[in-house]
Amino acid sequence: MTSRMSDQQSPRIEFPCDYPIKIVGENRADFITKVVEVTRRHAPEVTLAQVRVRNSREGNYASVTITIRATGEAQLKRLHADLQTYAAVRLVL
Repeated sequence: MTSRMSDQQSPRIEFPCDYPIKIVGENRADFITKVVEVTRRHAPEVTLAQVRVRNSREGNYASVTITIRATGEAQLKRLHADLQTYAAVRLVL
């Protein structure tokens, strides 16, 4: 017996599209500035209106969600890799 899930393809993203990137990291003074700067290298149209910040309960970590206009899978992979090179970043979703 074959599962229906195995017969179906994974859902595909249709580009271009609005795509939220969530970056979690140490709540340093320059954390938000740095992740926005790195994101703008891959999506220069990003404005502060597309950036949402939420601090952890203890204030040790910050979660930054940036919605970009994604143009393709290659752009997203490069952006994720670039964000992960910043030492304060703990997780990129």
